[in-house]
Amino acid sequence: MSEDDNVEDYPSEIHDYLAAFEKSLVSVDEMLQTMMSVSRIELFRKLEPLEQAKLDLVSAYALNSMFWMYLATQGINPKEHPVKRELVRFLHYLHCNIVKEIEDKKKASKLDKGAASRFVRNALWEPNPGNEPTPKTPAKAKKRK
Repeated sequence: MSEDDNVEDYPSEIHDYLAAFEKSLVSVDEMLQTMMSVSRIELFRKLEPLEQAKLDLVSAYALNSMFWMYLATQGINPKEHPVKRELVRFLHYLHCNIVKEIEDKKKASKLDKGAASRFVRNALWEPNPGNEPTPKTPAKAKKRK
């Protein structure tokens, strides 16, 4: 069967959309093959806990997005399916900067209590025992008459 025979199976207006969709599917398939070639346990050993959480979040979002597309191809309205609620929840985590807030807390500077106490102790005035404090303003000279 030639390519011209396939073109007649659907309206020509959507040919470009279908070609872009097929290209995207091939790209997704390649990414999934790459991701699945490494065992999850091995991958998690190489990642820090925050990176593990990011990977789980993005993976769950991608899986739910693909299920959304599957429902659409089956003629089921995904907007009325519980998958919509899950996608909204994942988008909330991704776009409301919850992960970013955790990263920022991790990067935030820590207070060195020892250095802070030394700084405050040295900045405060301590009177010398046995010495009278000197006045801060010079004494006024007596006026002559």
